[in-house]
Amino acid sequence: MWVKRIQLWRATQAVVSMNSTSLQASKAASQMCTSGHSRRDMHLTSSWSSQLNRRAGAIAPPTLLPLYSSAGTLRYASSGTEQMPESVSTKELVELPDIPEAPMPPAATGLDNMSQQLIDAVNLAGEPSFASIGLGGWSPVGMVQNCMEFVHCTWDIPWWGTIAIGTAIVRTIIFPLVILAQRNSAKMNNNMPQMQLLQMKMTEARQSGNALESARYAQEMMVFMKEKGVNPLKNMIVPLAQAPLFISFFMGLRQMANTPVDSMRDGGLFWFTDLTMADPFYILPVITSATLYLTIEIGTDSARLSAANMNTMKYVLRALPLVIFPFTMNFPAAILTYWACSNFISLGQVALLRVPAVRDYFKIEKLLTHAPSSLPKKKKGFVGGMKESWENMKITKEIEERQRLDEIRFAKAGKGPLVKTYKYDPTKPRTHTDQITSNLEKSSKDK
Repeated sequence: MWVKRIQLWRATQAVVSMNSTSLQASKAASQMCTSGHSRRDMHLTSSWSSQLNRRAGAIAPPTLLPLYSSAGTLRYASSGTEQMPESVSTKELVELPDIPEAPMPPAATGLDNMSQQLIDAVNLAGEPSFASIGLGGWSPVGMVQNCMEFVHCTWDIPWWGTIAIGTAIVRTIIFPLVILAQRNSAKMNNNMPQMQLLQMKMTEARQSGNALESARYAQEMMVFMKEKGVNPLKNMIVPLAQAPLFISFFMGLRQMANTPVDSMRDGGLFWFTDLTMADPFYILPVITSATLYLTIEIGTDSARLSAANMNTMKYVLRALPLVIFPFTMNFPAAILTYWACSNFISLGQVALLRVPAVRDYFKIEKLLTHAPSSLPKKKKGFVGGMKESWENMKITKEIEERQRLDEIRFAKAGKGPLVKTYKYDPTKPRTHTDQITSNLEKSSKDK
């Protein structure tokens, strides 16, 4: 096999050298033909050029080109009529493995990557998608943003309408919890006298330091609430369920306003057209604080403020709208739009649940009106309530200090020396004189 390859290489080199020699000879002849002296006549020049051509043709062999046949042999193609020797024309090539086929291009998916990225960067409304500007995702905040983007782009709703629709959907989802809280609130209101009586007895026993009586009244309170189906913790279901939703909406809208989403600059309503900026007239903060006060006062989502255990808390909640106003006045209009819509929906729900037919349908008891004289615990004003709370805190602190001192004394009595609480030493035998003296003392006491 190596011999055949060497022979093939030599034949190829010979052909290449012959071709180069013929090319150089033809170039030399043409140069000599064009550089003849002008003093010679045309006959001599033509005869000389013809002789050079004949000599060049005699020297240069015909051009040979190697060709490969389908049978795997090497043959030569020539411009002349001469034939190569049979030994050269019958040279066989070494069989090489087949050349692999060219790989097929991947099937077209419809659009190239650049077009797909362009589509991903633009939503249905022709605006930059939230994913392209760093919003959205699978976190609670991101899912809120994705839902609002879907509503805004699918139905071409302005952003103020999108926020209102999202708020209404969320409030509708937690409406069953509102019904549950209203049922519990009605039961607490109707059983308020008995609950207040047990609560007052338990408080007096605790303030007097009688832990046994306090525990007994606490047990009676638990049994009573179980019989009546009352649970104060049910009043906190709606606030606890609404807290993560409120935080998700708050953070999501704040991120959208701070990024900002360009379409939110003119997605507002009336005087607050730019939802990414604070209300310049402070009307939205005032509306938000006012509606929040109404929801707290009416008791939309939880027990009414006049119920048991709410006399102290109601003053704190009433002051909440005034406390948060300096902060809400600088919030973007998008956040206040959500907050005001949530408060209006809460007021609408409580107005609906006050209809007797609706209350009967949802099995909510009718609220009983108790006369102030029938209640063991009298109503007090703000100052009286604060004084009572302060006195209860002082009494509780004194009781705790008394218990701590009792524990210290008990520990000292157990570890220290014996304290003499007798008139004679019980470890020593008593004499006859001591017995007579004790008998006389007893007789004198009896007289």
